[in-house]
Amino acid sequence: MSNEIPNNVNLESDQQLRRALAGWHPHYLEWWREVGPEGFDASRVYLRTAISVSAEGWANYGYVRMQDYRWGIFLAPEVMDRRIGFGDHYGEPVWQQVPGDHRKELRRIIVTQADTEPASVEQNRLLGKTAPSLYDLRNIFQLNCEEGRHLWAMVYLLHRYFGRDGREEADELLYRRSGNPDHPRILNAFNAPVRDWLDYFCFSMFSDRDGKYQLAALAESAFDPLSRTTRFMLTEEAFHMFVGESGIQRIAARTADVMLQKDRDDLFELGVIPLGVLQKYINYWYTEALDLFGGEDSSNAATYFAAGLKGRFQEDDYPEHLALDQTYELRKPDGSIEKIPMRRAMNAVLRDAYVEDCHRGLRRWNRELEHRKIDARLYLPAVCFNRKVGAFAGLPCDPWGKILRREEFERRRSEWLPTEEDRARVAAVMKPVYEPGRIANWIAPPAKGIGGKPGLEFEYVQFN
Repeated sequence: MSNEIPNNVNLESDQQLRRALAGWHPHYLEWWREVGPEGFDASRVYLRTAISVSAEGWANYGYVRMQDYRWGIFLAPEVMDRRIGFGDHYGEPVWQQVPGDHRKELRRIIVTQADTEPASVEQNRLLGKTAPSLYDLRNIFQLNCEEGRHLWAMVYLLHRYFGRDGREEADELLYRRSGNPDHPRILNAFNAPVRDWLDYFCFSMFSDRDGKYQLAALAESAFDPLSRTTRFMLTEEAFHMFVGESGIQRIAARTADVMLQKDRDDLFELGVIPLGVLQKYINYWYTEALDLFGGEDSSNAATYFAAGLKGRFQEDDYPEHLALDQTYELRKPDGSIEKIPMRRAMNAVLRDAYVEDCHRGLRRWNRELEHRKIDARLYLPAVCFNRKVGAFAGLPCDPWGKILRREEFERRRSEWLPTEEDRARVAAVMKPVYEPGRIANWIAPPAKGIGGKPGLEFEYVQFN
């Protein structure tokens, strides 16, 4: 088993853990065959596979059938004499075992994070059938395999540190299904359908970026195995966000080029995606991702911070690490300010860092329009728009934060969020392109290829 799964957690010397993971493995492969990428089982894909945590080992490229991918279990290198960096146990040695007082909370954190990994594979399982290029097809398969590896990483923690409860939770991770009305995934955004590549790029941009901030907060954890696991996961998460951010940038660039060439309003008839429709998708997925952070005033967030389970993004950058005397000011759409004790506001603090990061991506997209002297600009909607969780849940406000009558909001919803007609027209332009050197009309070519290969000319996927 240890030969099949690259690892640095000494699987070869832990017979009980090896047996547990060996028993879980066939169920995982059954899950992959049932709801993983559909229609490409026999294809060989130019994938990056991690075989160690070293700079030379974590990014090995070669052709692999996806079901033969070696899903590794890796922890980032141990930091000697590491100390807890925040909360009530600040300055104490980190934990190598699960403290009994925090067992339930840690298991909940790990299961919630783990549940997102298979969910995203399930959400985009059909997209290979409409891939705009072999480059993009390869990238979605890379993400699928790495989400699978992230699942293995979290399942290892459940099996290694949580006994029978952990094994049962690991089994449940393969039982739930994205969008299933009876057994859905835990978080709403991971039950939302990903029906086309515009969905997919926005999901990777916004939901995977949420993943970055959640993993970074867990990388601060006093439970050292969780910290080391998520620190290594972050090395792969960066590529996931790149796929989404660059994908939206390439769509904006292609649409802008066609707008310059053709003086026509109906861009769908020219085979590209209008900026207004792209904006609707951004509005939808950005607000779905904001909900992933949870409520702005949260007793759970306060508990996790106090106990040292989950910190802030880049905790070392804060001047103090107890957060006892500060308050967080939550600005409401009506201009009023709600003051929340800082520990209870940790979800909002993490979300603010995320929003700032999203704006950096937005500026890159708009530079494509500025460069081509297109007047239109993409934007991120106000944090109160289209929310289902937290202080703004159900609030009828427009994307610029103006409160509306509910009747007006419902009447104008189609101006700001994708309609079935929008989705049908997007689907109509998404025809598969599987030939090296070619790309669909609705998206610009990538700036460069993967692993030093040419951008489009390389045969990233070899079909049977």
